[in-house]
Amino acid sequence: MNTPILEMRSITKEFPGVKALDNVTFSVQEGEIHCLVGENGAGKSTLMKVLSGVYGHGSYAGQIFVKGEEQKFRGISDSEKVGIAIIYQELALVPELTVYENIFLGHEIRSGMVIDWNETIRRAGEMLKTVKLDINPATKIKELGVGKQQLVEIAKALSRDVKVLILDEPTAALNEGDSENLLKLLRELKSHGVTCILISHKLKEVVSIADTVTVLRDGKTICTLDAKGGEVSEPVLIKHMVGREINNIYPPRDTKPTPEVVLEVRSWKAYDPTLGRQVLKEINFNIKKGEIVGFAGLMGSGRTELALSLFGNPDGYRLEGDIYLKGEKKHFSHTSDAIAAGLAYVTEDRKGDGLILIQDVKQNITLAGLKQLAKRGVIDNNAEIKVANEYKTSLNIKTPSVEQKVGNLSGGNQQKVVLAKWLYAGAEVLIFDEPTVGVDVGAKHEIYRMMNRWTSGGLGILLITSELPELLAMSDRILVMHRGRILTAFDRAEATQERVVRAALGKEGNA
Repeated sequence: MNTPILEMRSITKEFPGVKALDNVTFSVQEGEIHCLVGENGAGKSTLMKVLSGVYGHGSYAGQIFVKGEEQKFRGISDSEKVGIAIIYQELALVPELTVYENIFLGHEIRSGMVIDWNETIRRAGEMLKTVKLDINPATKIKELGVGKQQLVEIAKALSRDVKVLILDEPTAALNEGDSENLLKLLRELKSHGVTCILISHKLKEVVSIADTVTVLRDGKTICTLDAKGGEVSEPVLIKHMVGREINNIYPPRDTKPTPEVVLEVRSWKAYDPTLGRQVLKEINFNIKKGEIVGFAGLMGSGRTELALSLFGNPDGYRLEGDIYLKGEKKHFSHTSDAIAAGLAYVTEDRKGDGLILIQDVKQNITLAGLKQLAKRGVIDNNAEIKVANEYKTSLNIKTPSVEQKVGNLSGGNQQKVVLAKWLYAGAEVLIFDEPTVGVDVGAKHEIYRMMNRWTSGGLGILLITSELPELLAMSDRILVMHRGRILTAFDRAEATQERVVRAALGKEGNA
């Protein structure tokens, strides 16, 4: 066999109280698409940060070889010099700058001491053609959707003559169309000799695109599988990732909703003064006690706008219509009013909006319910620790201590902290906006089981998800939004992927 383009030997990386990587070995052949999978906290992103120089030589044990030569990267610039580039889930673009400025940011094309803008724009256009993105290089990043921004990131990496392209959860925030376009591009880059390392929780994508798959679990290398040899399938990957078989990721919905309505929305309309247009038009629906009502729709259909407008309207829409919680008419002038009334919002951006990353687990869990712990304005620290430990146990939050900074936890465990926060606050209706984005298959299964348990206890759930299998498996009813309206409603028994997609495109309606 040829010398691998990349080899990592016996990599061990420790943080205070945690061994993130334990003697990991990882080898990649030139020109292949090598997928790296594992549960949240398995060590995937940490391994790639070691490789890319984010964690420099001396901060870990072990060796890195590129084309047979040992490398001792002190920082990202060192790994870039040998052709390694990494694209994170949180894109590193400057919104106010143009596409061409972003592509060559940090390695500007110069003529003497001056930046050659004409050549920069010309070269940026070439890079955009390579990634099949037909836009004006002078467009500002903030004017692009997430899918196009992802392609700009790849163009930025290619502009540095990349040999090994690392993508960390590149399709997590993309719809199915953008995801497929990205995977198609990776196949084309492979045909031009670019080696790709892909981290993904979407196992269907892994099976479809991988030449080789390496599985990490608890910071250790479990196995490396040859996809071309037929060794890779979703059940096989799940078994290696979680250490046991999960025959059905989606547990059966045994809960039967009661006739009691916990949330009702009537004639709901929203106008966005920033965009200068109406984003929600005559929305009517209800959620019964113990029911999960799923909301489907394409990007821009109004699902997140609906969630935000109901949850105290933090974006400042002009609203019309009525909200009823348990039959009582409500008016929320602030998100705190919604929380006090028993409405909770699990945002799709848990790091930006759902958590305070520099605070510890216990502080995040009790954040929305501090009044329950306060005596004469002073927080009872012992009571806070007790509450946090109870949720740590009941939600199986993997952390050395509830005093661990929540920013140090994996994505799946961060999501559990968000859920614990709302349960402690006394939520009776949970709005879930993309609840399993960036969450591994084992944590997904746990979250689904929790959803069933909570609805059996009487909670109502409004579920917004772009994952159609998740929507179909977990929802008792599905409402499909199109251009700010609820266009179609399906009972669980009559919903199929084809019907939901047609409705999302505006081709079928009965609501």
